[in-house]
Amino acid sequence: MILRRLRGFSVRSLRRGYLQKRKHGRGSGGRYLSGKAKELVLRALVVGASGGIGAALGAALRRRGEVVGLSRSGDGLDVTDEASVARVFGALEGPFDLVLVATGALAPEGRGPEKSLRALDAGQLAAQFALNAAGPALVLKHALRLMPREGRSVFAALSARVGSIGDNALGGWYSYRASKAALNQLVHTAAIEVARSHREAICVTLHPGTVDTGFGAEFHKGRETVTPEAAAGNLLRVLDGLTVADTGGFFDWSGARVPW
Repeated sequence: MILRRLRGFSVRSLRRGYLQKRKHGRGSGGRYLSGKAKELVLRALVVGASGGIGAALGAALRRRGEVVGLSRSGDGLDVTDEASVARVFGALEGPFDLVLVATGALAPEGRGPEKSLRALDAGQLAAQFALNAAGPALVLKHALRLMPREGRSVFAALSARVGSIGDNALGGWYSYRASKAALNQLVHTAAIEVARSHREAICVTLHPGTVDTGFGAEFHKGRETVTPEAAAGNLLRVLDGLTVADTGGFFDWSGARVPW
């Protein structure tokens, strides 16, 4: 039994608590919170737990059940390095009903998103793909063994509306748009495969809206924003309402499908 502690919880205590909940019918997709018919009791894993949205999601989920939060600063998890992902996830014991990936970056540190072809840089493109697309895909690759094969489970990664090709009317932001579009495709493709072994699993990408965090704050001027807490509440309501028929989809904070 692994005794490593993760953000205030030991793997052993989390596992013991989960088994107790299963014994009383509160396990994987098992029951709803009293008086809140749509809020599922969950054992959740949040990747990117030190960020604005990730921290808010973790706090909201702790009111429902047990949460393991992972981050680069707290746990040394680098989602762009598969060896790091394998090491950290190899120390975890499942099952988790919900795996949420809230990592990402608008542009490499010290640089803004490209507004024109003249600003396009191969290194920046590669860095954005590594963090925004490959990172969440690697998390799903190593988290799948931690998700139950029977019963409802959800994998969700934060995407962005600007990753929609059909909704792109302004252009610009080349590497960020392309990396989020790639993320949508990776999760959609994985959802098809995951459904063969986890028939009740739901794999989706989510657009959280414009959230008032340090992430791209300089580009929020003139746009309506929401707090991380409000964004977390919106996203969890969307996740609560998803069914197996929605797997592979791309949804915004209101639950509406976003065009590819």
